[in-house]
Amino acid sequence: MRLQDKVAILTGGANGIGRETAFLFAEHGAKLVIADYDETTGQQTVEALRAKGAEAEFVRADVSQREDVQRLVETAVRRFQRIDVLVNNAGITRDGFLVKLDPEQWEQVISINLTGVFTCTQLVAGVMMQQGNGVILNAASVVGLYGNIGQTNYAATKAGVIGMTKTWAKELGPKGIRVNAVAPGFIVTGMTDKVPDKVLEQMQAHTPLRRLGQPRDIANAYLFLASDDASFINGTVLSVDGGLTF
Repeated sequence: MRLQDKVAILTGGANGIGRETAFLFAEHGAKLVIADYDETTGQQTVEALRAKGAEAEFVRADVSQREDVQRLVETAVRRFQRIDVLVNNAGITRDGFLVKLDPEQWEQVISINLTGVFTCTQLVAGVMMQQGNGVILNAASVVGLYGNIGQTNYAATKAGVIGMTKTWAKELGPKGIRVNAVAPGFIVTGMTDKVPDKVLEQMQAHTPLRRLGQPRDIANAYLFLASDDASFINGTVLSVDGGLTF
């Protein structure tokens, strides 16, 4: 049990990578607070976790709204008295070429993927500083490292997340708080359901391992970085991409 009795908040925890991470953390003894904008799937996820014997709570939250995040943090502390792990997993895409990108598409992605990560971390960090320890994990992307056509907004947020990760690792490390990021490659989630088969085949062909990643591949990385096995890892960006970017 690598996370026995650790309290973890997972944003975007009702679907895809977030949901897979929740179940893996539960398998390793974590107590969970699932935050998601989708109340139906959020409640379903928590019910499924409880059916497996996990302690879990759901909080409907839009991470771009500070009052929602404040309520999320207060709920976690009231229910479990502490927060040991924060996984900033919530994120959206609104793709478009630069010259056609609507300002609203820019603002939507910035508000969730960048401002949301800032707000969640700022409010949780205060709790962790009082405890004298904690782990913060941020969802970056290979796109944040290398860019991608049609994803100006998404790439900007993920590059920003990487910069914040390294900054916070330096600021919070002396307080006993580790901050790291995971940069997934091409992962099969709900986001890929609308991608044409031909494009998916191209993604697979460009990945040296010749397969697309699965949500469990990313969840395993989060588990390792959240655990004491990674106690001397701070400020790193772990690429989990099948060799796509080396």
